[in-house]
Amino acid sequence: MKSPLLSLPGAVPAEGVDEGVAAHYGDLFREQRTLADGAGFVDLSHRGVVTVTGDDRLSWLHLLLTQHVSDLPEGQATEALVLSAHGHIEHALYLVDDGTTVWIHVEPGTQDALIAYLESMKFFYRVEVADRTEEFAVVHLPAGSIAEVPEGAVVRETPYGRDLFLPRADLESYAEKSGPAVGLLAYEALRVEHHRPRLGFETDHRTIPHELGWIGTAVHLQKGCYRGQETVARVQNLGKPPRRLVFLHLDGSEVHLPPAGTEIRLADDGPDGRKIGFVTTSVRHHELGPVALALVKRNVPLDARLVADTTAAAQEVVVEP
Repeated sequence: MKSPLLSLPGAVPAEGVDEGVAAHYGDLFREQRTLADGAGFVDLSHRGVVTVTGDDRLSWLHLLLTQHVSDLPEGQATEALVLSAHGHIEHALYLVDDGTTVWIHVEPGTQDALIAYLESMKFFYRVEVADRTEEFAVVHLPAGSIAEVPEGAVVRETPYGRDLFLPRADLESYAEKSGPAVGLLAYEALRVEHHRPRLGFETDHRTIPHELGWIGTAVHLQKGCYRGQETVARVQNLGKPPRRLVFLHLDGSEVHLPPAGTEIRLADDGPDGRKIGFVTTSVRHHELGPVALALVKRNVPLDARLVADTTAAAQEVVVEP
């Protein structure tokens, strides 16, 4: 779904899964600084929007999600996962309940599969699931923003800022009042800085929550049964995840960033060394320079010198080995 804000001056469209919104508006580092200073807004209108209504909405979702939501207070933001039977991550949900409706935003294009799963689990529960993507757009205000929130807008308040669910028809008028617009690349740079994983970027078909630090933030360890819980409990109590998320400081003298999927090796092993991980997201940060998130084998020494293809990289621990 193409955003009307792509008509704003300087807008350069994003590509791939983020197609439909602006990657930037002409000055990537200025946009990052704007966002870091608590100003501007980010157009996330390409994300899927799903609502769940009905008297049983919270108790029902509690049975399906990794998060404890049966007693979720009105207006309190949380995030949750849907796991496979083997504990692998299938969906990441960012949600809030407004007292009558649970509002959820998800990765672009994943809402259909999520809704199909939710519909298959309704049984006798008094719930209704709806795709609201064509009606509502997500807009992000950074932490510290004093921008006015339109009356009636549903808000997710998080440590990183506020996610607004706005009527899609109001997106252009909101942009006129609440600028400047900031592109998705700036938003992604701050996401990487804060070590926040993203479904489809930091995950693959075998990722479990422990590898990415989602235990606690998206997975509640003291709640009742849900699909994939056995794997979560077994790894938490008896073992360690096979991989761990790391933050990489990349050699700033390199012209090109190593793209997602770039193989990581131990520098001491040379170019023919065995693969010990891969880059998941790489960005140029306005203060830190070139940085990345990556998944590496759990037993990689914390002081090991790494290379992403030919780019030297120093690791910073995100998930403890």
